[in-house]
Amino acid sequence: MQNQTPRLIHSQPNAKGWFGAYGGRFAPETLMGPLLDLEAAFYSALKSEEFKAELQQLLEEFVGRETPLTYASRLTSYCGGAKIYLKREDLTHTGAHKINNALGQILLARRMGKKRIIAETGAGQHGVATATVAARFGMECVIYMGKVDMERQAPNVQRMRLLGAKVVAVVAGTQTLKDAVSEAMRDWVTHVNESYYLLGSALGPHPYPTMVREFQKIIGEETRKQILQKEQRLPDELIACVGGGSNAIGFFYPFLDDPTVALTGVEAGGRSGQLGDHAARFSGGSLGVLQGTQTFILQDQVGQIATTHSVSAGLDYAAVGPEHAWLHDIHRANYTFVRDQEALEAFHLLARIEGIIPALESSHAIAYAIRRARELSPHQLLAVNLSGRGDKDLNTVLEEELKNGHR
Repeated sequence: MQNQTPRLIHSQPNAKGWFGAYGGRFAPETLMGPLLDLEAAFYSALKSEEFKAELQQLLEEFVGRETPLTYASRLTSYCGGAKIYLKREDLTHTGAHKINNALGQILLARRMGKKRIIAETGAGQHGVATATVAARFGMECVIYMGKVDMERQAPNVQRMRLLGAKVVAVVAGTQTLKDAVSEAMRDWVTHVNESYYLLGSALGPHPYPTMVREFQKIIGEETRKQILQKEQRLPDELIACVGGGSNAIGFFYPFLDDPTVALTGVEAGGRSGQLGDHAARFSGGSLGVLQGTQTFILQDQVGQIATTHSVSAGLDYAAVGPEHAWLHDIHRANYTFVRDQEALEAFHLLARIEGIIPALESSHAIAYAIRRARELSPHQLLAVNLSGRGDKDLNTVLEEELKNGHR
């Protein structure tokens, strides 16, 4: 009998940017025209062989793609179960997956005649990637970053400034990513004609979730080719951390048609399950609208956006990308969480037994992979997206050790 599984891989949001009940384009009237212009420019660029060829060349020669798929032999032995492979996005130029999307969007900005780039950042990696590509193409760059995040990600702030970007401290609200996004969007409204908003994750108003996914799907495309070369079959499960969701959707998307490949997104479980102590949207969130999109959001009973917490600056956003919410609804992807302490333990473990220092965001995915590998047989395969390196997190890890009475 012919396989009746729907071909999700070719599914796109509808004309108004909806993935089922999620997505849309919620924005002030001032931005509706620019968003429609952006949508038209994006789909035009996808059809341009010149655009695609330039992007591919830059990904190879500037970013350093393709990134390796590394067999974590000692971690596999330590777990005593499934074989674990790591997709090494930490080895890209700037040290994280964020550069893939930043490069695609800066080419789009140039195509649209924009010369001023605005961006938001939480962990700082998107800010660094944006500052990097802005420098590469000679554009003015303004990065909004919460004051709290600037303090815990000081090395990345220094890198952005070194690259010529203006880093603006956001002191409103919780002084983290949500507030940085709000300030960036206010800037865009004020300077809409000359500015391009280079959004860093698979969220926000349409077409951003789709656009970011398209520029990040190279992660999954390379992984698919590489695992077939190494193992002559697809992995049993893909694992990635999920903040807004860009690294995970890029990793998952080329495998959506493969029902034998489980997809697991790992959110920030924070300190506890109490609202305000975590950023696990699928474990404590509800339907709502935040910063341009309808999706799962952490909010109180009257719809006020809840505070969030994670030891990782890149996972503490109150909402999740709409395509992830849709994949959750149709049961194509599973979403779980890892607490701060388990992520910190995975951070140390990977460093000590594989010689790889992961970002704290990626450490959440590693922690779940360790747990999961022990439940599976040695004949099964796990592929984990190591979305970034951990240099930026050393101060945070040291502070956590001092807080817990460790050296």
